[in-house]
Amino acid sequence: MESRRARPTLRVVQDDLLAGWESPHAQPQAGVGGRDPLSPLSELPHPIIRKALESFGDDPECDNYVGRIKSSTRLVLFEIKSGQWRGGVWIDPETGVFWLIAAGLAKGGHKDHDDFYERVKRADQSGEIDRWLPTDDDRRQLKRETAARMLTDWELNLQRVVLEALRTVAEGGTTAFALPHPADPAKRFGECTLTVAQVHEPDFEYEETVVEIDLANEFCGSNLGWQATIRVLISISPPETSWDRFGDSYSTISELKSHFLRVDELQAITDRGQVAQSDPNDMAHYTHKNNLALSSVEGLGVRSMCGIYFVPYQDHESRPKCPVCEERYLKLPT
Repeated sequence: MESRRARPTLRVVQDDLLAGWESPHAQPQAGVGGRDPLSPLSELPHPIIRKALESFGDDPECDNYVGRIKSSTRLVLFEIKSGQWRGGVWIDPETGVFWLIAAGLAKGGHKDHDDFYERVKRADQSGEIDRWLPTDDDRRQLKRETAARMLTDWELNLQRVVLEALRTVAEGGTTAFALPHPADPAKRFGECTLTVAQVHEPDFEYEETVVEIDLANEFCGSNLGWQATIRVLISISPPETSWDRFGDSYSTISELKSHFLRVDELQAITDRGQVAQSDPNDMAHYTHKNNLALSSVEGLGVRSMCGIYFVPYQDHESRPKCPVCEERYLKLPT
């Protein structure tokens, strides 16, 4: 049960854990700035956060905490320890989520003003401890992280399906498979047909790969539909710029036997629980405006002035200009 994996509140991360981070840049700033807002706070590199995560697992019989913090009478806090660090974990009675709501160092034989237990005692007596409870921001952060995790799990599932399909046709052939639904396995999301053909010409041998995707009506033109399409394509051949689009059909060419190598790569990536990364074209290229208009409508690859082919569906304004393209463009007669 995921909710038993204790997670820190934003207040703990920003106020209590001012030291002990594994790198000087590990602690997020206010509002979790400076890091991916969808990455779990429970995975931040701090010993007491890691201890909180490890102390409560799927089986309550295996929980590994010290006991209740006696100085906390207003809230039931379970004590965890990691070296000199101490933490207090509170369980939300409504949701069952485990929260690390207090953390600090044990100091001066528990008589130092900044000692963790002394801080808890003062907060309990003054009522301040109630303000340590998770806020609406904490709950929103948890919802975002949960949604991101579900999306990643779905993409991993898609990747596994593509991996098995690619393994089947690595030497050539056609296979069809269902694309898993992101929320309900019993519902239809779409189907994919993957074809790999080896082409032998007098001066050139290559593999042609064709992907045909048929999405359920409710996902046609949706962000999820496009995300599934991209996941399928980059699982097979990461460079986005290598794919031509004709309606719901995508094609690319590659060297012979390249899919055997890709199967091994994709297997290793999947075994690590990671999704394959895209390999987009990071530069903005120059091409003829007539080619650009046609490609934007039909999703076809176009040839740039530097010689590469790319599918221009990305925002070129935010990308650096290709120096070769720009040099050749500036040499054109005006």
